[in-house]
Amino acid sequence: MAEVVTTEQVLGDIERMLIEVIGDDLLLDGPLSMETSFDEDLQLESIEFVALSEKLLDTYGENVDFVGWLAEMELDDIIALRVGQLVDFVTSAANG
Repeated sequence: MAEVVTTEQVLGDIERMLIEVIGDDLLLDGPLSMETSFDEDLQLESIEFVALSEKLLDTYGENVDFVGWLAEMELDDIIALRVGQLVDFVTSAANG
């Protein structure tokens, strides 16, 4: 049986992935939190979302379909996306 993935574990993984994608500047404003916004706080570009998607796939496998999950959202929801929402999605999908 696969190991259960915890919220804290996923948050740490996502922080590590984002540092790989956008660099150490990520931590200038302090550690990543569940309330961190991808648009307002991190100012992620679309190409960085693609790189994050690939890292999520490599780490958690195809159950975590980040692109498919985003495709179900309205543009305003994607712009307002917070790290906590992604953590909840990944945790749920990985433990699915």
